[in-house]
Amino acid sequence: MASWLAERLPRLWYRRGLALRLLPLVPLTLLFALLSGLRRAAYRCRLLRSERLPVPVIVVGNLVAGGAGKTPLTLWLVEALVARGRRPAIVSRGYGARADVPRLVSADCRPAEVGDEPLLLARRSGVPVAVCRDRVAAARAALAAHPECDVIVADDGLQHYRLARDAEIALFDGRGAGNGWLLPCGPLREPLSRLRRVDALVWNGAPAALPRCAGKAPRFDMRLDGVRFHALADPARTCGAAELAGRPLHALAGIGDPARFFRTLDALGLSFVAHPFPDHHAYTAADLRFGDDAVLLMTEKDAVKCAGLIAGEAWVLPVSAVVDDGLIEKILEKIDGRTAP
Repeated sequence: MASWLAERLPRLWYRRGLALRLLPLVPLTLLFALLSGLRRAAYRCRLLRSERLPVPVIVVGNLVAGGAGKTPLTLWLVEALVARGRRPAIVSRGYGARADVPRLVSADCRPAEVGDEPLLLARRSGVPVAVCRDRVAAARAALAAHPECDVIVADDGLQHYRLARDAEIALFDGRGAGNGWLLPCGPLREPLSRLRRVDALVWNGAPAALPRCAGKAPRFDMRLDGVRFHALADPARTCGAAELAGRPLHALAGIGDPARFFRTLDALGLSFVAHPFPDHHAYTAADLRFGDDAVLLMTEKDAVKCAGLIAGEAWVLPVSAVVDDGLIEKILEKIDGRTAP
């Protein structure tokens, strides 16, 4: 049953209307709507308390379950902040890791200890990264270890209301909001009306239309650029798509929308066998055996978990977000006008 839910539900979410197979889940969706609504109301009425940090907090998140490109957007945001003289730190839940207590992430950590995305963020960003289920605790640990930091970027923290925030960015990809239903009948963690309170919407890929209830936050386009591969075993070795063309390629992706990675490879003119995996999949060597002559292609997020599992040839495609600079100006305007705690 769990396997069916993991594989089939996302396919049904992005069809028009409510698929018949989802009808038995309607009572669970109604219960989820009630409980999540009561939780939001408790924070608004201050029955549950949000904790404010001594530095501004920027939250990058989404309303839909699964990935939409938050990690590349977080990396872009951190780079933009550094370019403007800020000293950011990143906090994350550390999905799939043992993250009950705050932990600082270093480049030599293992994914099982800190999570795949935080490890990638630490290796790519060069700024402090801390993980914990409690983002407030993670942020305080980062600030204690790095008191020079003057802004916190929370990766995937839109629904973590205990962490008070000064600016919110909501991200969608080309799939939009799917059928518009809350979990588990649809992909939404919160109703679209939640977007009335965010400061900016970012579209990774072709923008989709949202109902009027989504609010009027400014919208910014984002795309992912990636053309050069690097060898999994030796990142100093790089190659272009032309050097891989015509070879027995097998592409794997354990991200929120594996098809997005496969479309990128298609656009580079490559022919390959696609192997989609669930988001945050914990790879084993058996998952990666596609034949003695197979050449593997993967995302950076998958690469942090596949190192050491592949005996043959494997290449990684790093991507970087390209976003309108108007987004960073909007966010800086918001956090510079914050009220001190």
